[in-house]
Amino acid sequence: MNLIGGIGNQLFQYAAARYLSHLKSVELKLNLSAFETYKLHRYSLRNFNIKAGVASAEEVSASSFIYHEKSFNFDPQLKELPSDVLLKGYWQSEKYFLEIEQLIREELQILIPLRGLNKAAANEIHDTQSVSLHIRRGDYVTNEDTLAYHGICDLAYYDRGIKMISARVTKPHFFIFSDDPEWAMQNLKTGYDTTYVTHNNAETNYEDLRLMSLCQHQIIANSTFSWWGAWLNMNREKIVIAPKKWFNKPALNAADLIPRSWIVT
Repeated sequence: MNLIGGIGNQLFQYAAARYLSHLKSVELKLNLSAFETYKLHRYSLRNFNIKAGVASAEEVSASSFIYHEKSFNFDPQLKELPSDVLLKGYWQSEKYFLEIEQLIREELQILIPLRGLNKAAANEIHDTQSVSLHIRRGDYVTNEDTLAYHGICDLAYYDRGIKMISARVTKPHFFIFSDDPEWAMQNLKTGYDTTYVTHNNAETNYEDLRLMSLCQHQIIANSTFSWWGAWLNMNREKIVIAPKKWFNKPALNAADLIPRSWIVT
């Protein structure tokens, strides 16, 4: 599997490739060479319980078959591919790995024990009707190409999500995660108990992901990062609010990205 992108993209790529390796009973190898020149993100899966080796340059060059993702929609042909294939793409759909859902959940557990401020936050999340709310700005705002491709969720979306949650959950406590916490503090008003989780950084973003997943419910951004925070939530009664507009580009269809049980608004 050719890995690229941020932690959310890497998790999708891993999960799809892990399904194929499980189906074919072969070892999964990750090609990390793109991160040698990729400036936006770094390899982020070393802190997870993943079952994969790192492909050498010789193994990558010796790949006899390279399969590029055909479109953003689910590709059922994945399971028909040979065991020695090199996968390239983003593979952003749970349909690629639902057959081994429990295995994926186990392997995407974080190896480092909770401690310090993260343990304290986890305790507060456990003791409340916790709702994670993710606001993605960062490169979605500062990078013109990224903004044109993704766009950002506006405050009206978050207001709708808060109303939907509060209509279903008694005394919700919102935990706000954002790469622009100052903007969130100044602009977002939940009307309920609110905690801003600001102590983690790019080096410990997996901790934010874990804290999101520990919340009872989620309001996600158009971001694979908070998608995984919601998907890894083990609460069977969870309410997940997701944005209807995932991309700015109409040609990109996110229908296979959002699980059926999630609420789109």
